[in-house]
This record gives sequence, structure tokens and C-alpha cells, in this order.
Amino acid sequence: MKMVGIPFEVVDWSAVEATEHPGVTGVARWHTRQLGDIRVRLVEYSPGYLADHWCSKGHILLVLEGELDTELADGRTFTLRPGMSYQVADGAEPHRSTTRTGARLFIVD
Repeated sequence: MKMVGIPFEVVDWSAVEATEHPGVTGVARWHTRQLGDIRVRLVEYSPGYLADHWCSKGHILLVLEGELDTELADGRTFTLRPGMSYQVADGAEPHRSTTRTGARLFIVD
């Protein structure tokens, strides 16, 4: 990732309008800023959320609140709690998210 042409800016995430993305169950609320080729999001998963797709996009993801289970297409699963993160490249291991309790995440992709 090369970050160019992005001026210094402070973001009040509570002022960034959310878009809703339903899962198989539950809903994801994305507060999104697009900075050139880089997308930055504050994402809130409702309790019981299960993603409706396998994602092959690269991300850097940090769990701020709650608990997130990330399943890889090969069957491995990882539980992330506040302060834990993962990173995955574009086109690498397909993954999907689920949470029993709900989660709040900060994602750069």
C-alpha cells in the first residue's frame, strides 16, 4: 500500500454517516472514508452477524470492541478480541466474519 496525496485530516467517526450491509444473519454498519485508493472504515457488526460472502480483498483489521470470529475457506478459524488484529493480502486466503456478541472494528483496505 502506497499512501500518496492524502492531506492531514482529523475524522470524527460519529459524524460519518453509516451504510447498512445485511449478512446471512445480522447487519454490518459501515462508516466509510475513501482516501484515493485506500478505504478506511469503522465497522459495527450486530450480535449474531454472519457475513453473506467469502471475501478475497486484502485488509488490515483491528478489533476495538466485542469478539470477532474469522473463518478461512480452508476451515481454520480465529477468534479476535479487543486489541487484536489481522492482515491479509488481496487474493490471499478467502475469509468471512461472524460474531455472537457483536463487534466494533477499524479496517483499512
